[in-house]
Amino acid sequence: MDPALPKPRSIEVFPVEVDGRKLICLRDPLQYATDALVVAYPAFVVLTLLDGVHSIVDVQEAFAQRFGAIISSEEILELLATLDRHHYLESARFATRRAEVVAAFQAESLRPAAHAGASYPADPAELRRYLDGFFTALPPAPAPRGRLRGLVAPHIDLRAGGAAYGHAYRTLADTADAERFVILGTAHYGGATLFSATRKDFATPLGTVATDRDFLDRLAKRAPDDLYADELLHRTEHAVEFQVVMLQHVLGGRRPFTVVPILVTSFHEMIARHRTPGDDPRVAGFVAALGDTLAEDGRPTAIVAGVDLAHVGEKFGDPEGLDPEFLAAVEAKDRRLIAALEAADRDAFFAATADDGDRTRICGFSPLYTLLSLVDGARGRLLCYNRTRDEATRSSVSYASLAYGLE
Repeated sequence: MDPALPKPRSIEVFPVEVDGRKLICLRDPLQYATDALVVAYPAFVVLTLLDGVHSIVDVQEAFAQRFGAIISSEEILELLATLDRHHYLESARFATRRAEVVAAFQAESLRPAAHAGASYPADPAELRRYLDGFFTALPPAPAPRGRLRGLVAPHIDLRAGGAAYGHAYRTLADTADAERFVILGTAHYGGATLFSATRKDFATPLGTVATDRDFLDRLAKRAPDDLYADELLHRTEHAVEFQVVMLQHVLGGRRPFTVVPILVTSFHEMIARHRTPGDDPRVAGFVAALGDTLAEDGRPTAIVAGVDLAHVGEKFGDPEGLDPEFLAAVEAKDRRLIAALEAADRDAFFAATADDGDRTRICGFSPLYTLLSLVDGARGRLLCYNRTRDEATRSSVSYASLAYGLE
């Protein structure tokens, strides 16, 4: 029996167009592989057949049935060698690479600014000017009244969502008396547990933001699962990092504050089964643990959810692409979700997401549901709704900013 070929790791795969050719881009969101790879469609088909079970002969037979042509064993092995060299395969080479990355992250006293120099400027002065632009372009707004208890902000790339970040963090700067911010970020590539924290302080180009380790230690004792089992997810995840950068920009020169960084993994299994997350002991146990930990000291605290909404179009597997009727239906669903968020109605929010099986791939359902479980019914106010439009991949991402606790 021919030996099975190794299988690829869990990676991002999406279509791109290069010089008029439609190709497939491979990218590692966890950045064990630092280089993206672009392959032709036939090579991508070979990649889909690498499952740890198929042999070279199996792949050749499936390829011939698909394309009516022969692919040589040398071509398959060359593709495998390229994938392995760039750490895209589950292999001994990747195991060594992963061990090196884990050891380096554990040795760091700070969580480095992983996206500085890419999603936002690494130079402090340039970054301040860049972020200032998010606010100067905003229309005047009436002075808000009340005390901010919760905030929904995007986690889309800062280069795309500047206005929505501006709306969110202008409101936070004007209304939040919090000295501590619990940040619930989307864990795009989840681990074994639903909630993951890190005790590391966050480095930003604007300085270091302290993590409230005492709070986390008390929370960890109450939480139903190990909060640090998947700490490595924080290494490259941007959902918390972008909120930390924005907080440092609007508050760093005004008053001291700390953060409680928590990544929330997908609740998709519950959505698929139409099982309300609040009935899951892992979710209910964490919400109770966080609520109790917040209640045991009087330090002013606000909760921030770093989330996006719909992810649709060809990049995400929708043949409709940017069809106007399809996008109108997507926005209509977004508006239903936002209405449930404004009402702080987590059951309605769950129903609006689950009724169509999360057809629009809400990238933030889990942190949003968690936030709604913690704001004690305080109504939300929509500050901004927007969406991107990427003609190259015929895809769109929507996002919104909301504030809780204001009159």
